[in-house]
Amino acid sequence: MRLDLKPLAQQPGGALPFAFQMDLSEVEWYGGKPFAQPVRVEGQVRNRAGALELKARLDTVLSLTCDRCAKPFQREKTVEHGTLLAFELANGESDDIVELDRDGGLELDELMREVFLLEMDTKNLCSQDCRGLCPGCGADLNVETCRCKREIDPRWAKLSQLLEPEETDQ
Repeated sequence: MRLDLKPLAQQPGGALPFAFQMDLSEVEWYGGKPFAQPVRVEGQVRNRAGALELKARLDTVLSLTCDRCAKPFQREKTVEHGTLLAFELANGESDDIVELDRDGGLELDELMREVFLLEMDTKNLCSQDCRGLCPGCGADLNVETCRCKREIDPRWAKLSQLLEPEETDQ
């Protein structure tokens, strides 16, 4: 979606609302495709005293796999984004300001795609207290206890004998 912002630059106090959906279903994220549903984008560009300000809200439901227990789950993801827009940057580049193309336009879908992907989490947990899988037996520790026989490091074997109850003859 391309926005032509030249007319808005001539209207102090004016606003240009926008709404669209982004299809990110082809995006692979850490070995999975979490974007089963489109990302809804809503917002507006406002002219505030000659400065163009973009505010947007992006939201969707992600289909994820827990990084600890490997169970699939879904989670809502919402991103609030705001930035200033400029026809020309004085020093060439800025992380805080987005430069418009030479026709005064903005490829909004490209910008919103980048914003949403940069806000994705690198670790996904089905719950904050997920205990994960046992590395030895593979048991889901959220559901069952570990079936591993506890092995003692041979360097500490003598020390563990001190903790065992003494056998007495009776």
